[in-house]
Amino acid sequence: MRSLPDRIRHVVSFEIIGLALVTPLGALAFSQPMLDIGVLSAIIAVVATLWNLVYNYLFDLGLRAARGNTAKGTAMRVFHAILFEAGLLAVLMPFIAFYLGITLWQALMMDISFAAFYMAYAFVFNWAYDRLFPLAEWQTQA
Repeated sequence: MRSLPDRIRHVVSFEIIGLALVTPLGALAFSQPMLDIGVLSAIIAVVATLWNLVYNYLFDLGLRAARGNTAKGTAMRVFHAILFEAGLLAVLMPFIAFYLGITLWQALMMDISFAAFYMAYAFVFNWAYDRLFPLAEWQTQA
């Protein structure tokens, strides 16, 4: 399993790169001021960062208990990303509606758009991260 410093590096780099991408794209896509999208994205990033740390630890514990290792193939990565985003969607939709003064339906559509972006981003980021920082246990499972 990954160490705490490795998990912190993972979470921080994921959120910084994600914010740099989603803020201008979100402002453009939703015709909202970049400052509002930036503040909203930063708050969401803090919530997502805490969820990411807890979720990935628990997910890896579950994988290790079920299969004896934490290696993830494509299907498991897709499942991992979908489950992660579903948890965030439930928490963030009401907050987005409140912060931007929009309807829950608009917030749902916005949150789904953010979730779709982050699902694809999480898949690519985590794949790249695992290639850049592989665990020793994966070398013996080839």
